[in-house]
Amino acid sequence: MERAEEHEEIVEPSSGSGSSRSRPSNRPDPFLVVCRCFSFVTSLIAILCVVVNVLAAIRSFRDSHDIFDGIFRCYAVLIACFVVLAETEWGFILKFSKVLEYWAGRGMLQIFVAVMTRAFPDFMTQKKDLLLLQNIASYMLLACGLIYVISGVLCIGFLKRARQQKEVSREQAVKDLEEMARRREELEQLLVEHRSRDDEV
Repeated sequence: MERAEEHEEIVEPSSGSGSSRSRPSNRPDPFLVVCRCFSFVTSLIAILCVVVNVLAAIRSFRDSHDIFDGIFRCYAVLIACFVVLAETEWGFILKFSKVLEYWAGRGMLQIFVAVMTRAFPDFMTQKKDLLLLQNIASYMLLACGLIYVISGVLCIGFLKRARQQKEVSREQAVKDLEEMARRREELEQLLVEHRSRDDEV
């Protein structure tokens, strides 16, 4: 009997404080918040790698240091842009490259971009600021890539995906309850109008 009463209390989308108690908690998952922050930081570092490689490519083509280094930097820019897009977890990118769904694969791509960014630094010894920026960007992206690889080996990426699905289900449940409450209010309003008409008759 007590269980039946509890069930009615949970399901019934009553107004006031009872309605707020019946709704599932819509607080963000702390684990997912940390993952999104790390993904955002990784995107910023990848963008820094893009900037560094663009500057290095311009310098290579303009000063005719090494035409092959300029071409190499152009490829580094393209792959670094791909890293940024992968961090957005855009469905089209993940469909295009299934390996990026796995954190280990994403980390290996980031390590590859970090190595490309760090390559051929000799001719920039006279350009200290660009060399320093290149070292910072490459080592930071290398660290992010290693974290991704280790997390992928520990299956943390699968845990994130499961929690994302749970969060989506929770949000859908909240929306369904809000829709039920709205429809209930509309039906109650119609019922009140119908009773008032009957009283007039």
